[in-house]
Amino acid sequence: MKHPDDETATTAPVAPALGTSFDNSTPLARELAEINRRRSALDASTLPLPEAPRVFTVANQKGGVGKTTSTVNLAAALARAGATVLVIDLDPQGNASTALGIEHRADTVSVYDVMINDEPMSQVVQKSPEFDGLYGVPATIHLAGAEIELVSLVAREQRLRTALDAFLGQSDIEFHYVFIDCPPSLGLLTINAFVAAGEVLIPIQCEYYALEGLSQLLTNIRLIERHLNPRLKVSTILLTMFDSRTNLANQVVEDVREHFPKEVLNTVIPRSVRISEAPSYGQSVITYDPTSPGSLSYLEAAAEIARRGAPV
Repeated sequence: MKHPDDETATTAPVAPALGTSFDNSTPLARELAEINRRRSALDASTLPLPEAPRVFTVANQKGGVGKTTSTVNLAAALARAGATVLVIDLDPQGNASTALGIEHRADTVSVYDVMINDEPMSQVVQKSPEFDGLYGVPATIHLAGAEIELVSLVAREQRLRTALDAFLGQSDIEFHYVFIDCPPSLGLLTINAFVAAGEVLIPIQCEYYALEGLSQLLTNIRLIERHLNPRLKVSTILLTMFDSRTNLANQVVEDVREHFPKEVLNTVIPRSVRISEAPSYGQSVITYDPTSPGSLSYLEAAAEIARRGAPV
């Protein structure tokens, strides 16, 4: 399947090979030079690996904020940098599974079987074709009914954590990062994700009503921290869908940084056609278009996460 030729104005120019010199007298030349500089900096850097697995729940009750996109691309970026990463798809839509290129047909053994039927996670994990160190636990359509089935189960809020802890403790593979992609609602699936994680990563889009519902999400996280998981912390906020040409996007960035100065990453993710296209090819943008600004931004965001380390 070939990449489409018809790109919008938000599509980045293709960056030339490293070492190419530029005439910086035009905006396009300056943009190409900046892309080249960012690529060089990323290629020259080595990211630290955590001593113990860092488990992130990627959550936002508001839909369409780039939650699944950020989950997959941050995981791919860290795997590209040499980390071993597991993505758990906890959204019945299965979009993270699609983007990772892993099997998730209705008859596939999936995270549903782990949570409802006590299937060992080791029997469900699949290797993603994206990178050697990238693995996924798929979601299938059966997960849509799991909310109801979990209600009657013993320790219903702890089932994902129990399975994940057992898997990480017994696996021959040393995992450095785990990302759990949640549905855009606060049900038992999302609660399981919060209980299983040590860190919460919240994507916030740089658009109108960006902070709508965020206070309720933070209240829910505090409740879970108090009653179910005392180690849970909101460690990372990632600004997505940023368009530098609009005053609104810049205002949202300023507002979020003012409210969450320690949690917000310096890197912002631009609105990009390439980022949106990549999942339809069963890829992350990291492999779909490695030189695009979207790819570089996710690589830079992943580097920030790695260098910041887990919250104390």
